[in-house]
Amino acid sequence: MKANMTRRSLMLVGTACLFANSALAQNRPITIIVPYAPGGSADLATRVIAQFAAPGVGSPMVVDNRTGGGGLVGWGAASRAAPDGNTLLTVELSYAIAAGLLPNIPFDARKAFAQITTAVKVPHVLVINPAVPAKTVQEFIALAKAQPGKLNYGSGGNGTNTHLAGELFKNTTGTDIVHVPYKGAGAVLTDLMGNQVQALITSVPTALPHIKSGKLKALMVTGSERNVMIPDVPTAKEAGVPKMDIDYWIGLGAPAGTPQPIIDKLNKEIGAALAQPEARKRFAEMGMTVVTNSPAQANEFVRSEIQRWSAVIKQAGIKPE
Repeated sequence: MKANMTRRSLMLVGTACLFANSALAQNRPITIIVPYAPGGSADLATRVIAQFAAPGVGSPMVVDNRTGGGGLVGWGAASRAAPDGNTLLTVELSYAIAAGLLPNIPFDARKAFAQITTAVKVPHVLVINPAVPAKTVQEFIALAKAQPGKLNYGSGGNGTNTHLAGELFKNTTGTDIVHVPYKGAGAVLTDLMGNQVQALITSVPTALPHIKSGKLKALMVTGSERNVMIPDVPTAKEAGVPKMDIDYWIGLGAPAGTPQPIIDKLNKEIGAALAQPEARKRFAEMGMTVVTNSPAQANEFVRSEIQRWSAVIKQAGIKPE
């Protein structure tokens, strides 16, 4: 019993030392690694989080864009950082996809990070070229089933969230629609508006200008609620495909082993910061919805997303390029 108490005491001392050396305790800058280039959704969301959360956290929060390898460079750097709260990681949907897609990730994606919170979600939307003779999702499904292998859907590249969303749609609806990968969202949108491909599932902010201009027709949003930017477009559940309830999500994590008091402190302050009306307004302007949760809920959510997309990848036979 004495030995057990000694071990517990040593663990408590170790945790206290880590907290004392953390940026939170010393008001030193906290680095948030974003594994993508500046200007994308993950980068923009992280910068808003850092701006609003830093005062409550009591330390400056600095964004560090570590690009390369489709996210691997940034993920790897964060996984090797000391678990002391000084380095955080922007964790988002692509991380969950990579866990099931890439065979040689140099860390266990399910265990490498302790999730702090899921911060925001961005619904996707199924858009088609207006020349496609379908006014609803069910009409589009019927058209695809009547012409197996004749319709195409585009994506921003093999293994991207737009690719997997398309495969999930095919699996869910039992349709044979041909995947056409592109090098990014801009190229696929150009060909979609030119009717070289007929459909795309992408984020609402990406498609919105073209929906508003009439160059694309929106059939459904993939979130659980209608989107305020396109309120007349039904949800996936309303459209009869409830398994298409998917979102692009962004959250924050810390290297595994980061003391729970640090995780809890960050969760509390980030949650309070993003509850501010001005923060919610900023995210709404970017087409994002604040959805903060507890560390336990965030961990379970990321695990469930890895499991979900790994199954889609396996069923579709998707291989990394």
